[in-house]
Amino acid sequence: MTYHGSYDFIFVDADKDNYLNYHKRLIDLVKIGGVIGYDNALWNGSVVAPPDAPLRKYVRYYRDFVLELNKALAADSRIEICQLPVGDGITLCRRIS
Repeated sequence: MTYHGSYDFIFVDADKDNYLNYHKRLIDLVKIGGVIGYDNALWNGSVVAPPDAPLRKYVRYYRDFVLELNKALAADSRIEICQLPVGDGITLCRRIS
């Protein structure tokens, strides 16, 4: 609780299978008006590929985790999101409540 609401900006580029867990913990650490950035939000374009698309094994494995995060962020009323199609995609989340 010491760092609750202490950060202006947090950037996450870590194990994709834990992105949603990071979000659950980080949302309380960033100030209202602060931003959390998530790298690899487009995950080699796989997030828009059909389910039966030919994908490399590691891309297919992490794709579901990235999709899960994207869906959770879109439904999170505490944030506004903006997804940037730069590189492999970056999602910026501004905390509004």
